[in-house]
Amino acid sequence: MAIQKISITDFIKLKQRSSTDPYIIIDVRSPGEFEHAHIPGAYSLALFSNEERAIVGTTYKKQSRADAIKVGIPFFAQKQIAMIEQVEKWIAEKQEAGKNPPAVIVHCWRGGMRSAAVAWLLDLYGCKVMQLVGGYKGYRNWVLQQFNIPYHLKVLGGYTGSGKTEILHALKNKKQSIIDLEGLAHHKGSSFGALGQPTQPTQEHFENKLAEALWKSVQEQINLPQAVHSIWIEDESQRIGTVIVPTELFKQMRASTCYFLEIPFEERLNFIVEAYGSLELQGLQEATIRIQKRLGGLETKNALQFLEEKKIKAAFDILLKYYDRWYAKFSQATTQPKLSVQKIGCEKVDAEENAQILIQTIV
Repeated sequence: MAIQKISITDFIKLKQRSSTDPYIIIDVRSPGEFEHAHIPGAYSLALFSNEERAIVGTTYKKQSRADAIKVGIPFFAQKQIAMIEQVEKWIAEKQEAGKNPPAVIVHCWRGGMRSAAVAWLLDLYGCKVMQLVGGYKGYRNWVLQQFNIPYHLKVLGGYTGSGKTEILHALKNKKQSIIDLEGLAHHKGSSFGALGQPTQPTQEHFENKLAEALWKSVQEQINLPQAVHSIWIEDESQRIGTVIVPTELFKQMRASTCYFLEIPFEERLNFIVEAYGSLELQGLQEATIRIQKRLGGLETKNALQFLEEKKIKAAFDILLKYYDRWYAKFSQATTQPKLSVQKIGCEKVDAEENAQILIQTIV
């Protein structure tokens, strides 16, 4: 079988319809490159270890391409059987009963020698193989382009404890397109935002996931009239934990109408207590200490004392009032002010009910 070449554009389209066209993405870059960032859903099948890649790269720079190939061939040769067996396992896991084995899409950094070598091996063994033109570098160029595209954003705002993330997913269940920034970032955006969350992705990997989410949201609406194209996204500061919303997209967020939910303090407090009250005491204390400079010495002391005494609601009463003040200050002081704010009253924190209120009020 011949090795097919697949462009970034066709690859992205195929990636979004994987349920009808099963495939396996194989990243043959080094483990270090993969761990830093990769195409979401890709498997790591490193042609060279981190150390081997350094040796081959140094030989290429200091001697020649031919010498680098000679150095790299023994590294590749000793891995070939293990690589084939690993790909066989992935194919078996992915293959549906009664259907052909999934195709294998191989890529390296630029779609050069590393992916060509592995593609040759898998093609020789009998796999249906495609090589990604431009490699991961081409994919990254596509990712960065997505943040310069104009989107019709509907920004969901509200004070802490309004259940905005839950509302977003309720909107998704009602056939609305959404971007869950906090879900992609593995962080809820406050000092307490990392508690109970997986490790945050690198900035580059966050961008990869965000770009694909944006593209998918647009594709979901491709057959709808242009006038009703829109994407719901939560009102966030540009930094979410350790990652940053790309500047051009953030500017669009700040220039879009913010639909601000006004929910009574006590309702939000109860929601926060339920969401965070069962988390580890030490994590809650450390998160409180991180904001003590802005919270103030006395309030910090009181909140920590309440946490120590297991008076969770009293502690979060202090903290929630602080975050309400911070949110109001952020909304007014940003260098990219909102174009407009539409306030929407809601009686309680109820994702389904409040999502329906949004749809009836706005859509």
